[in-house]
Amino acid sequence: MAFCRWGSATGYACAMMPPRPRDVLSNPLPPSLSHTSTLQLPFQPPLPLASLLAFLGTRAVTGVEALHEGAYWRTLRLPHGNGVVALGQPDDGVGNSVACHLWLEDARDETAAVARCRHLLDLDANPAVIDAHLAADPLLGPYVHRTPGLRVPGAVDGAELAVRAILGQQVSVAGAATLAGRLVARYGEPLAEPVAVGLHLLSHTFPTPATLLTASPDSFSMPRSRIATLMGVCAALDAGEIVLEPEADLAETERRLLALRGIGPWTAAYIAMRALHDPDAFLPSDLGIKQAFARHGLPDAPRQIAVHAEAWRPWRAYANFHLWGSLTSQISAAD
Repeated sequence: MAFCRWGSATGYACAMMPPRPRDVLSNPLPPSLSHTSTLQLPFQPPLPLASLLAFLGTRAVTGVEALHEGAYWRTLRLPHGNGVVALGQPDDGVGNSVACHLWLEDARDETAAVARCRHLLDLDANPAVIDAHLAADPLLGPYVHRTPGLRVPGAVDGAELAVRAILGQQVSVAGAATLAGRLVARYGEPLAEPVAVGLHLLSHTFPTPATLLTASPDSFSMPRSRIATLMGVCAALDAGEIVLEPEADLAETERRLLALRGIGPWTAAYIAMRALHDPDAFLPSDLGIKQAFARHGLPDAPRQIAVHAEAWRPWRAYANFHLWGSLTSQISAAD
């Protein structure tokens, strides 16, 4: 198996490496995942990787994702087949990189898999520029200094992210993950052979919009209005009327999302932030954002929050995550 260092300009440089991360899997992966590689994905430091992976792990969907021994695992649906990836701290001493262990059904998918992992972890961000801009703000400054290099988690599949955003409307993080897990078990595409990761089992890829359009309404355990929203989004995605890829036109995609029944500014902005990697997407009506403003004695009406956030352009998506993080911080308004 090859160890490869990936760079957008330099490509790969390879050497021989062990076939899988040590002490993570008790058994070799299935033979169907015949192409294996370990890569180091470089980034511009700093990067709070542990908290980034924990964010993904907290939202892990049974059968698709798992956080195990500090590494984030998930299944991938790729152009030529399925795959499994594990992302974590570098295990070979390479600095300023993320260890990316890939197991693929088809070697042709390696480049696509790497691109999706980079998008998921926001590895192409320039934290020096972002942090310098946001740190100058009296409200955000202490949190930027506390968590330099904070990234905006992306997605390996925009359609999956959109479905999960709708499942998460007006429910807890755990509740949304439970709903998604039920859909995966019933409508996800099974891997040729499941993969054991500690006590977790990666068994399916996330269901496609086309598959969900065939689902019975009774399988969603959601209000009828939200099911209608989900079906409308799946229909638009399946027909190609909405394309949730990083290169999509942000303004046009948001306009099309907002035209769909049940998609409001919060959901459209959240999808743009994570599926399209819009660095300026902002959620002024979000409960957590409002709570963060109130905690600092600032007006917490969405319109007033939006006015305050104008100074954070074009990096308001990163401000969202600093504000959400502030809710569990010991930093006070007086600091």
